Amino acid sequence: MITSKLRVPLAVATAAVAVGALAGCSGSGDGESTASASTYTWWDPYPQHEEGSDWANRVQACGTEAGVTIERTAYDTTSLTNQALLAAQEGTSPDVILLDNPAVSTLAETGMLTTMDELGLDTSDIDANLLAAGELDGATYGIPIGANTLALYYNEDVLSAAGVDPASITDWASLTDALAAVTAAGHKGITFAGINTEEGSFQFLPWFWGAGADLTELDSPEAVAALQLWTDWVNDGYAPNSVIGNSQNTVWEEFLTGDFGFAENGTWQVNSAAEAGFPTGVIELPAMDGGVAPAPTGGEFIIAPVQQDTARYETTKAIIECMTTPEGFVETANTFAYYIPPTDAGQQALLEEHPELETWVSAVQAAKGRTSDNLGTDYPLISEQLWTAVQSALSGASTPEEALAAAQAAAAAETGK
Repeated sequence: MITSKLRVPLAVATAAVAVGALAGCSGSGDGESTASASTYTWWDPYPQHEEGSDWANRVQACGTEAGVTIERTAYDTTSLTNQALLAAQEGTSPDVILLDNPAVSTLAETGMLTTMDELGLDTSDIDANLLAAGELDGATYGIPIGANTLALYYNEDVLSAAGVDPASITDWASLTDALAAVTAAGHKGITFAGINTEEGSFQFLPWFWGAGADLTELDSPEAVAALQLWTDWVNDGYAPNSVIGNSQNTVWEEFLTGDFGFAENGTWQVNSAAEAGFPTGVIELPAMDGGVAPAPTGGEFIIAPVQQDTARYETTKAIIECMTTPEGFVETANTFAYYIPPTDAGQQALLEEHPELETWVSAVQAAKGRTSDNLGTDYPLISEQLWTAVQSALSGASTPEEALAAAQAAAAAETGK
């Protein structure tokens, strides 16, 4: 029997969680539920997928397979986390939630979630680097339904005119050489998102991790090297000053002008890249000294809140299993253009349908959850200091060393570590 107890005061439920989904959602929902033995409640962050959509029908199909009707409610990402915390305090939690992966540990720390072991769900086939975002203190609190991540898109025409072979880009030095060649040929080098939000941290992390830095030591020499790289690109004219305010959407709009050699962006732009007015390609983000840099993962976990009626868990398990078969992962990937499945079987099935996604599958295999390393609810506090440091360095207000030293001091004060 599951005996988890809530461990936080009601005040926690009203706190905004600033680690929302990166391909933003908007909308709201009414969380009131009349769940019964034949009705199971489901919350997700996809208000753009209305009733009758492929996604909504798929959710209902998993309910039908489990022998129940699913009552689905969609919230925007931040509202979903707050509503979930409030519902747990009021004893009205839904049976199933799809939650942005950095927020899983926020809910898990309250004691409001069942573990996958408690539900009897086997997670051994899930890629360990993806599953880690749902782990806390040795327990697993959810299953990723897929993952998206970052890579470097490039404009084939621009690179060709500059004499740059994308296959030659294997580390920071060769990428910087490519940017120099592109700008010397009269084009713009690279654009990325350095905005003072979670998107800024999200886009900086591949360079931070690719240097070998750790989020528990923001002022390490490796971290300074990563921020120095971005700062040098701006100062040398390889990246525009606009990056300091760029969101990921703005980055993509800049890339679609056809002026840039490279843009850092995500899996969610695959279709747009195919429809651009110029030929595009994609390469994985390089680590400082070669190899692939770990990029952060986006995407949702399927989780199961604690229920007073533990007899409901058997059907909850069946619904989750329906959503997490290899075929189910591929269906999710196609619905959300494109979530990469979190298992080898799912990835191979996806590549059979879409061999052009091979680079993205490889990028996800090398990716890393933002709350991995057991950071839990410390991550949002650390992330805010990281994006603040990026802003300070890119604006010239401080050197990378100064910016990251201030960030580490502030993060340590907030986390007590």
